[in-house]
Amino acid sequence: MDKKIILASNSPRRRQLLAGLGIPFEVKTIDGVDESYPDGLEPEKTAEYIANEKSLAYEISPDEILITADTIVLCDGVILGKPIDEADAWRMLKAISGKTHKVITGVCLRSTEHKSLFSVSTEVAFKQLTDEEIGYYIESYAPYDKAGAYGIQEWIGYVGVTSISGSYFNVMGLPVQRIYEELKNSHL
Repeated sequence: MDKKIILASNSPRRRQLLAGLGIPFEVKTIDGVDESYPDGLEPEKTAEYIANEKSLAYEISPDEILITADTIVLCDGVILGKPIDEADAWRMLKAISGKTHKVITGVCLRSTEHKSLFSVSTEVAFKQLTDEEIGYYIESYAPYDKAGAYGIQEWIGYVGVTSISGSYFNVMGLPVQRIYEELKNSHL
């Protein structure tokens, strides 16, 4: 790759996942990037919209490729973002308990000449969680920086996930296989 890769994310999980590709990159972040989205947007397009908006907040040079991403959880047609407090985390974990939901990560890869905007969806099924399991997880892991109030790579994923259809890494927050293919085959 003849361009410098810039990951615009505060997420330690995204950094870890991108590092796993063995591609050199650096991290740049801007505080206060707006993650809102317009009413009436199709839920499946929300993560792409936010990833694109995040991308537009950054200036890049001709020798750089910027990667931005946003992950949402879609359960029963309702978007679950990051919980704002303990009660919100409880609400989200109760909503996904005993159900299958979609985890959708929107990604924007942008250079000064081109942009690739896409999303990857993964279906995740959870067992019926007890109140004790939900309480323990929230208290022990404080999942306030995670869409849907959970991290699949944490305790709740070990005990709660009964099946997954699609990319595990997408559920963690970055569909690295698709990003690799886009970087390898695109004209960015």
